[in-house]
This record gives sequence, structure tokens and C-alpha cells, in this order.
Amino acid sequence: MSLESLVVLLVVGGIAGWLAGLIMRGFGCGVIGNIVVGIVGAFLAGWLLPTIGVSIGSGIAGSIVRALIGAIILLAIIGAIKRA
Repeated sequence: MSLESLVVLLVVGGIAGWLAGLIMRGFGCGVIGNIVVGIVGAFLAGWLLPTIGVSIGSGIAGSIVRALIGAIILLAIIGAIKRA
């Protein structure tokens, strides 16, 4: 992975984490926490979705959607653990 790819992944993950925090009200971890969850969700979705055969699309919009899906899944899991 090149440095440019890593920077793009971090930016896209940050945007996705912020959006996921807005969508998943009550499950968030604060602005900084949601951005970190978005970055981790971007890595998670980048690995998981192709593994199960899901193709969202290409380009920056597809990357944001994939990262958003990963961040929402991760926030839901974190929210369920916090509530238990």
C-alpha cells in the first residue's frame, strides 16, 4: 500500500466515521472516536465486503460508501457491547 493510498484511506475513513456517527445517534463515541471507528471500519469493510462477494463500486464515492458500511457495523457492535 502506497503512502497516497494510506492517506486517502484515512481521510475516507474519517469522513465515513463522522457520517456514521450522525446516522447512528446514541451509539457514537464522540467526534474523535467516531473518526477512529470510521478508519477502522474502512479497513474492515475493505477486507470483509470483497471476501463475501459484495461490490459497491469504484472511485472515491464507492470508497466512502464501503467505509460507511464498515463504520456503521462497527458502531452497532460497540453500542451493543456498551449497553450490555
